[in-house]
Amino acid sequence: MSSDQPAPSPDPSALGTRLIALAVASALLMEFIDSTALSTALPTLARAFSVDPIHLKLALTSYILALAVFTPASGWAAERFGARRVFITAMIVFLVGSALCGLSRNLAALVASRILQGVGGAMMTPVARLIVVGSTPKDKLIRAMGWFTMPALVGPLIGPPLAGLVLSVADWPWIFYLNLPIGLLGMTAVMRFVPRGQPNKEMGRFDTLGFLLSALAISGLVVVAETAGLSLLPPWAQATVLALSVAAGWLYLRKAKITPRPILDLDLLKHRTYRASLLGGTFVRLGIGASPFLLPLLLQVALGWSPLKASAVTLGAGVGTLIARPFAAAGLKRFGFRTSLAVFVVATAILTAVPGFFTLATPMAVMAAALFLAGFARSNQFIAANTIAYADVPQPKVAAASTLAAVSQQVGLALGVSFGGLMLHVARGHGAHLTPDRFTWPFVAIGLVTLLALPVYLRLDRDAGAEISGRVRTTDPLSPRERV
Repeated sequence: MSSDQPAPSPDPSALGTRLIALAVASALLMEFIDSTALSTALPTLARAFSVDPIHLKLALTSYILALAVFTPASGWAAERFGARRVFITAMIVFLVGSALCGLSRNLAALVASRILQGVGGAMMTPVARLIVVGSTPKDKLIRAMGWFTMPALVGPLIGPPLAGLVLSVADWPWIFYLNLPIGLLGMTAVMRFVPRGQPNKEMGRFDTLGFLLSALAISGLVVVAETAGLSLLPPWAQATVLALSVAAGWLYLRKAKITPRPILDLDLLKHRTYRASLLGGTFVRLGIGASPFLLPLLLQVALGWSPLKASAVTLGAGVGTLIARPFAAAGLKRFGFRTSLAVFVVATAILTAVPGFFTLATPMAVMAAALFLAGFARSNQFIAANTIAYADVPQPKVAAASTLAAVSQQVGLALGVSFGGLMLHVARGHGAHLTPDRFTWPFVAIGLVTLLALPVYLRLDRDAGAEISGRVRTTDPLSPRERV
């Protein structure tokens, strides 16, 4: 069925908006399940490919890197070619990448296939959000966004146990093949319920040079971080890549100042709340980004658990994330953004480090409880950080702010995986086995990095974001300078 086939006209009814939201959400559910399931399967893939388990971090960072590089192009493409057409094309790319992942027989092929998946994924989430917002009347938007964000809640709960079950009854390629029926059903729903929309052929020219410079800067930074200490690239090659990355970043900064619509609008960083959200969030992701990589290796390699048993414990983090959401709004209204961010980033840092002390003698219930609390703290922290980001951003700049935030999130996660892998490599030593005690320092290290966000959040005003949290101000809304 062609993506250009006429679709029903927009249905303003509650049922119509719900069907549109669920149609695009079904595809996103596939993406979330895929990412969380792969983390569970990393030790199995290491054995299948006969590679060092630490090197499997490439399977995670390659996908995240593709998201970071191609996400900035999604908004322009959706407007120029039509959101539904771009979304369906992105789903096809993702499904082709999934099939190739299952057919991979070495790490290099898997990494290449994951990059292709990431190209599709980069276009799915931002464009899906545009579809929901553009197809839903304002009075029904909150309910529609609730349905749209459901995969972010359900995916982390379904992914690990599903992967554990699949790996206990079938071979590892089925982790990726399961995407195919889900994706085809999602495509059918999108073509049936999502209005086609009209492409905007009068869109300005795409910032091609800016896109290439930002892609080179981001890719070079992640490649250097990913290969550090692992002898995957010779020192001269790492130095060359780093130099090219820095040069591309410098050229992009100069070009962005004279470009009317840069691919990444760095002027947004002048807003204090937005800057704090991005900088603090990057430190947090540098820390917790390594957890989906380190935890399966700890449970399945160091402790010798089966994937199914390990997934039963890691399910606690997903439950904690799900339960935290109803509490977040009430907490922000009662305590404000600065206090909430400070408290939950400290809790996140401590609980992120706790798995480093798991041993064979640690009861499963204790592990699950610790991961539950970690999920609860992280969810509260991210809800607060992601919300306050837009407190001072003007409405015309919200789309650009969302794009820059999405890119910074992916870069932080990719660097977090690289950092966690490097710390594990250092802790293991040359040729040593991955025993539980080798994981203590890596988890403590990522906890300490997470804690670097605390000074950033404490620099916020006490009443920062009071307008959107509903909290009554405790100080004069005007600063001393503004009063003068």
